[in-house]
Amino acid sequence: MSPTDESTGPNAESRSTLNRRDFLTTAALVGAALPLGSMAWAATSGQAKETLMKMRKLGTLEVSEIGAGAMSISANYGPPADITQGIKTLRTAHDNGVTFFDTAEVYGPYTSEKLVGEALAPIRDQVRIATKFGFAIDGTIGLNSRPERIKQVAEASLQRLKTDRIDLFYQHRVDPDVPIEDVAGAVKDLIQEGKVLHFGLSEPSAKTIRLAHAVQAVTAVQTEYSMMERNPETNGVLAACEELGIGFVPWGPMGMGYLTGKIDSNTKLDPKSDLRTTFERFSRENLAANMPIIDFLKKYAGTKGATPSQIALSWLLARKPFIVPIPGTRNVDHLNENLGALRVELTPADLIEIDAALSKITVHGGRMNKMQMELVDASA
Repeated sequence: MSPTDESTGPNAESRSTLNRRDFLTTAALVGAALPLGSMAWAATSGQAKETLMKMRKLGTLEVSEIGAGAMSISANYGPPADITQGIKTLRTAHDNGVTFFDTAEVYGPYTSEKLVGEALAPIRDQVRIATKFGFAIDGTIGLNSRPERIKQVAEASLQRLKTDRIDLFYQHRVDPDVPIEDVAGAVKDLIQEGKVLHFGLSEPSAKTIRLAHAVQAVTAVQTEYSMMERNPETNGVLAACEELGIGFVPWGPMGMGYLTGKIDSNTKLDPKSDLRTTFERFSRENLAANMPIIDFLKKYAGTKGATPSQIALSWLLARKPFIVPIPGTRNVDHLNENLGALRVELTPADLIEIDAALSKITVHGGRMNKMQMELVDASA
């Protein structure tokens, strides 16, 4: 996987006014079902194609066990991909059994939703689309989850996505100025109108999840989770999801590309188009300091006839049956590599061995920059 690939992810915003480049750079980041059973079937060149993809439940929403994040196709981890390339990648994902696609209005902004809408329009009834609301996108770096704003975003997203319903509508970041009960109530109204089918939260605390769920059932929670970022295991979020029957969708399942083993201290990331350059974890020093986890992954992958990316994804799939990672890529070869994780089976003994090894490795550098983490911490 190239440095421009990985999953959907964060948006970094505060209430201060920044210059246009800072706004666009920051805002861009936060960028009938297939037959059921043990196997999914997809149409490729008019022929039925059997895939290894199984289905999982996010609450009551059934999706492929691996989804596709569309953020990095439209920018954020490098300049935007050609729209033809983006459409080809998303449709190839579906051809290989992927039925769950993730985007957000703020990715681009707006361009990711347009791409997803264009790519999936011919197969709309065979897929599930998730998008998000919650950022102002008004020239200031701020949040806006007021009920009237949520409903405005839904209408605009429906048009860009070329659809009559949003399968999963996430609040992208918890807005401290709007009670989560009001947010859940607004989405409940949209569900009653048939414009939204399911409600989700991105980067919430366990407390926020419970408060929202009491008003409108939360179908899925999305937050960063990978071998490098395991906070959901200890902060109560993963436990709350398991208790309440809520699905968990990790973004950044491969450490924003680092766990592919193809990024090191010599990798050149463009600060003008790659938001990871603002993250501590992607400083030259920390890229070098975190190499022990890559060394372990490469060695372990060798024992399984796999790649580091495939081990990172299969590790997540093995942890809980309600976890659905959403790796993102603009490259069909990388997509095929990611989906190769379905051929890797990790046993309970494998998980114990991996966890023992990871427990001896220190991860250096925060997962996002200070401004972005302030937004996440505000919901704690």
